[in-house]
Amino acid sequence: MADLEAFRAETRDWLEANCPAEMRQPMRDESDACWGGRNPVFKSDAQKAWMEAMAARGWTVPDWPRDYGGGGLSPEETKILRQEMARIGARNPLYSFGISMLGPALLKYGTEAQKRHYLPQIARGEIRWCQGYSEPNAGSDLASLQTRAEDKGDHWLVNGQKVWTSYADKADWIFCLVRTDPKAPKHQGISFLLFDMASPGVSTKPILLISGYSPFCETFFDDVRVPKDQVVGEVNKGWDVAKYLLGHEREMISGMGLGSQPGSLGESLGEVLADDPLLRAEVARFDVDALAFRAMSERFIDELKAGRAHPAQPSMMKYAGTELNKARHELMMAAGGSNALEWESERSRAGKAAREWLRTKANSIEGGTSEIQLGIIAKRILELPGG
Repeated sequence: MADLEAFRAETRDWLEANCPAEMRQPMRDESDACWGGRNPVFKSDAQKAWMEAMAARGWTVPDWPRDYGGGGLSPEETKILRQEMARIGARNPLYSFGISMLGPALLKYGTEAQKRHYLPQIARGEIRWCQGYSEPNAGSDLASLQTRAEDKGDHWLVNGQKVWTSYADKADWIFCLVRTDPKAPKHQGISFLLFDMASPGVSTKPILLISGYSPFCETFFDDVRVPKDQVVGEVNKGWDVAKYLLGHEREMISGMGLGSQPGSLGESLGEVLADDPLLRAEVARFDVDALAFRAMSERFIDELKAGRAHPAQPSMMKYAGTELNKARHELMMAAGGSNALEWESERSRAGKAAREWLRTKANSIEGGTSEIQLGIIAKRILELPGG
């Protein structure tokens, strides 16, 4: 215990000395997030300094081993770091599908060479990844994917199409599910490939959403050559890697249920609620639900890091986080009244509230639909009979 208290004191001192004041302010919108990558875009010198300071200490991935660019912290130390960052309102220094999704899969299934090559680059924010899972006609039924990788002796030749590929037009590399044995049952004959988005034959096309923003893309592969050593796990057994990664993706998406602003929704809406007792009561109920979800998330993360989480628990968290995030933005729109519906005015900050509210509609689809999550919960947690 004394060691942990010493660690907390040291961490507090370091954060006070190294976290710029600008990085202790809430993010105004998605453009304030730092994604790193081959050609990183920093919104300010403070953002760059904060990301580099945290990466140098291994604290962009505090619980990864030091040999792979992490901080080598224990679960207890990692929790203290999160608490101390929250205490001063420190922003996440780096948003990365490499950290939240691919990294855990590489730690479990990657070769030693793959771990030493990719993980430190991810930790330092030097490589930005996208996910090549969903396909036209193979969304919720992911295992029906048809993108093929043919064995050409010294390389794979990839042909096919992915869809809903988040930030594919900005990513450096892709982790991609491909069919390597078309004759095998659909959950077999699938492999998990890594390849450079700058490879000849890769192209992307943005998909415009109802919110007016476009994080999603269609992604096309036309005779893309991929070196043979860029398979993660065993050839034709990529479904195991895919399922493991999906658990971490759902953990990431469930985090949206915690919101991006510190404090309660009631605090952030403040005087708006004073003259509306009905809305005030709804917000109070929401804040109780949010506190319960936060407590559940803390326990879930502890169990996940300790390897004790139920395999279907990410589905429960993803569904609960999705519903909570949608409810939060419904209430924010209600509090904003007609002003919140403005789309392009300066007063509405280019329709921020309306665009974010519309964006939450995708939470029920991305990372596996809510219907899929409810089916998993019913079958694997409640043990209800299947149809």
